Amino acid sequence: MSVGRSVYSIRSGYLLTGWRRFPVSRPVSSSRSVLGRRLCSSVTGTNSPEKMAANIPDPDVMFRSDEEKTFQYQDSLPSLPVPDLKHTLKKYLDSVKPHVTPDEYTRTESIVRQFESGVGQELQQKLITKAKYSRNWLEKWWEDVAYFEGRYPMAPLINLAGLFPYSYHCYPAKPGTQVERAGMILHYTLKFWEIIRKEKLRAEKDNKGNQLCMSQFRKAFNTCRVPGINKDKLLSYFLTESEGISPGHISVMCRGRIYVFDGQDANGEILTPPEIQSQLQRIRDICDFQPEGLGIGAVTGDERTQWAQTRNQLIALDPKNYANLELIQSSIINVVLDDSQPKDNSEMFQVTLAGNPVNRWFDKSNTFVFYANGLGAANCDHAPCDGMMFVTMLLYTDLNLMRCKGQWKGTREIREQTHPVELEFNVNQDIVAAIERAKQVFKTSADNLFCITREYTRYGKTFLRSKNLHPSTHMQMALQYTYYKMYKKPAPTYETATIRRFYHARTETLRSCTQEALDWSKAMLDPAVTNDRRVQLYLAAASKHNSLMDEANHLNGCDRHLLGLSCVAKEDGLPLPDLYSDLSFTKSGGGGSFVLSTSFVGYTAVYGCVAPMMEHGYGAFYKIEANKIVPAVSVWKSSPHTDAVKFCETLFQNLDEMGQMLQNSKL
Repeated sequence: MSVGRSVYSIRSGYLLTGWRRFPVSRPVSSSRSVLGRRLCSSVTGTNSPEKMAANIPDPDVMFRSDEEKTFQYQDSLPSLPVPDLKHTLKKYLDSVKPHVTPDEYTRTESIVRQFESGVGQELQQKLITKAKYSRNWLEKWWEDVAYFEGRYPMAPLINLAGLFPYSYHCYPAKPGTQVERAGMILHYTLKFWEIIRKEKLRAEKDNKGNQLCMSQFRKAFNTCRVPGINKDKLLSYFLTESEGISPGHISVMCRGRIYVFDGQDANGEILTPPEIQSQLQRIRDICDFQPEGLGIGAVTGDERTQWAQTRNQLIALDPKNYANLELIQSSIINVVLDDSQPKDNSEMFQVTLAGNPVNRWFDKSNTFVFYANGLGAANCDHAPCDGMMFVTMLLYTDLNLMRCKGQWKGTREIREQTHPVELEFNVNQDIVAAIERAKQVFKTSADNLFCITREYTRYGKTFLRSKNLHPSTHMQMALQYTYYKMYKKPAPTYETATIRRFYHARTETLRSCTQEALDWSKAMLDPAVTNDRRVQLYLAAASKHNSLMDEANHLNGCDRHLLGLSCVAKEDGLPLPDLYSDLSFTKSGGGGSFVLSTSFVGYTAVYGCVAPMMEHGYGAFYKIEANKIVPAVSVWKSSPHTDAVKFCETLFQNLDEMGQMLQNSKL
């Protein structure tokens, strides 16, 4: 598979397509919810395991609720509204300005006006009619265009990686601890699954007290994507206790082999860490003294149509193959016992996103990878859930581990268990050839990806909040300044905004490259501009950004609405309007052409990394803790125009400059 623009511009569809006083409240991720803020205040600033254990409240008290059920507010959530067409087009034109010439803007403005008074009105009315009969008019379109219709490989293009935060306190790198730590982490992860099953997970709210949609938590476990010839689909086997029995087994991959074992005992109780460890050790012992297995997991890294064809061949060969696939698909979680020993977080992101595909099942919503040196990370399909769900899950486990200092305090008795069962596939030469081909397809992209993460430690949330500034807005300004300093041009930028206040809603795009941010970036490079003027321009840019975020959180951006209008045209067999083929549409990020793909993952130790949307782009996810800012930056090596190391260095230099700018101001 070639790594070219076609892959990166098409894969996300149309949707992925200063210092400000702090009155604007804007939740960006789950960690910005009321629960997230409480968690943050509890864990921030702790150093030793002893101090953490003394200060960490009971996570069951924080996460569980006996008064309210997890999903009880779903039916009362507002339906997804249809934005005002005039407002959407105004936001779109505003986002185009930094990226085009005056002549191009004039032409685009004319195209937009024609759209607004012509076919746009027709499409808007059709969309309004559709919305009358749907709680969420975007949901299926979003899944299809963003995830299921693409024929490119999922990994490492789409899947996301999240590092386990436990290495910062309980579990630093230490060879020989893989199985022991895996048992502890899986035990508390299964407890989190159980809380959702019992509908005891506290329903989240945003900063203004609005209930947030919890539907994504139904797809975090027992869920798997299934490839199709033309379009994938999602299978979720998860049921709450009131709905029925949910599969209770775990799938485990090790050295090309796949096993399953029950994560519960005969009475439905979660296995203790020693019991899980005993099962994992059995698997580890078998795999260490047997030849490497078939490595059939590699086929999940193939192009989707090819994987669908291979899957059909597998099922046709032997009914046992279908049963094996069902066991993997329906498992609570997929676990990998990996032989790699990543030396730092950058390498861990690299091997989690682009590691050995024979030990991955990229279609699973949740794969936990435990490395030979005791470190761990998650590789997750983006289709079922956004990062907020995984952050919440990892935080729950992290708090439990901090409270017990990573050591199991309960019984060490190991009850009699059915041993893990290896899933043996009946294959022929065509399947073996398909596995080898899939390895090469994956290798082409995996070898091309480069990830780096560094810690900026001169200031963080505490300093920024003391100045009544929004930490994430500060980081977004830093990213704009960094790209402009390196390339002397603005970058069309995707930033995640949540719209979970609506029924089954997920995200909207905040186009954070504004004219105000561009003007401020230019001023920072002009020695003739005074510090006061720079601060003034920064405040204007930050204020604009905060306003855009507040609007995006109410679905008043432009990308999701424009996606809906284009989908209406497609369904009705109408030609795609000129607005979507206009050069300005692509230049500003439309069609998945965002050069910077960014997201704030919160104020805790949990963070993640994704591949860039564009071949010549950057992925830039980040967390902000009390006294540090930590980005995870990715690039494609094939691009001669990008440099992740230089980007990080420039970003940190800019954060220094911005801190000095603040110190020298009257704020």
